[in-house]
Amino acid sequence: MTGRTSRLRRVRRLVPGRAVRGPEGRRKRGAQPKVVALGGGHGLSASLAALRRITGDLTAVVTVADDGGSSGRLRDELGVLPPGDLRKALAALCGDDDWGQTWARVIKHRFTSEGDLHDHAVGNLLIVALWEQLGDPVQALDLVGKLLGAHGRVLPMSAVPLELQALVRGHDPAAPDAVTTVRGQATVALTPGEVQSVHVVPEDPPAVPEAVAAVLDADWVVLGPGSWFSSVIPHLLVPELLEALQETKARRVLSLNLAPQPGETDGFSPQRHLEVLARHAPKLALDVVLADEAAVPDRESLTEAAKRLGAAVELAPVAAPDGSPTHDPELLAAAYDRIFRMHGRIGPWR
Repeated sequence: MTGRTSRLRRVRRLVPGRAVRGPEGRRKRGAQPKVVALGGGHGLSASLAALRRITGDLTAVVTVADDGGSSGRLRDELGVLPPGDLRKALAALCGDDDWGQTWARVIKHRFTSEGDLHDHAVGNLLIVALWEQLGDPVQALDLVGKLLGAHGRVLPMSAVPLELQALVRGHDPAAPDAVTTVRGQATVALTPGEVQSVHVVPEDPPAVPEAVAAVLDADWVVLGPGSWFSSVIPHLLVPELLEALQETKARRVLSLNLAPQPGETDGFSPQRHLEVLARHAPKLALDVVLADEAAVPDRESLTEAAKRLGAAVELAPVAAPDGSPTHDPELLAAAYDRIFRMHGRIGPWR
């Protein structure tokens, strides 16, 4: 037995919430679905803003490889996990009442000055201050969530800050055929070259036990949308988290982006996103692939790529009506709810 497997089994024994399941392991009729959403940045925020509309049992598992902006500065200076994506997730879980929207604006507020505070987000400073006070990242994030009245829980995917590294073809425009190693999430996200693959340093990072437990006990796991190489795939590079994703009894839905991202996935078709994911986690099976119907020019190719992962394709209008490449929370919520109803839903959850 490897150390990793034994750790995963210890986490499984500590998974909470089994009392709400029936004798065959099914959730009792009338219980809300336990949903875990994985990602980072604006993509995860869009997913959370939708999911909080259809379940009150929601956990966000957030990437911790950010090294740019306010997060990068705090990470470099204090040696902490980058707080930015965690802050964005907490803001997305704030309610629509005055309290929730006020706190969402507060934690997203950035200082403008000529000094060291310039461009620091208030929420980043609050999260880091509580980390230093409590000495426990999970406890601190739970406390921030309680203060904000967040409709769900936010967890880091790993207990240590990670460095994202990518093999990129043509990162240097003067050498378009050369494959070089590009370091840092911010640099990878903006590369003018073609990303071939990504990995993280350290190579075997420890997963946060609460994140592993949430995945193992979920009814649904949602991966994406978001920056494919710098926010979505990194979750598959944490061995214990990947093993939990492969072993969980939850159904797994992959939510595709509305458009390729300049640099990182420029020119990618929807089906190529699936192929890249499969290369990084060849044993990971999916149940559903969700895509905006207007963003899929070749439905047959996407269907075939999804089948290779064990998944069905669900097409739905989920884009914002203004034509921007952003998800509409209400439309995305309706799409998730339809998927939950059609693919293995047991009993009325609302």
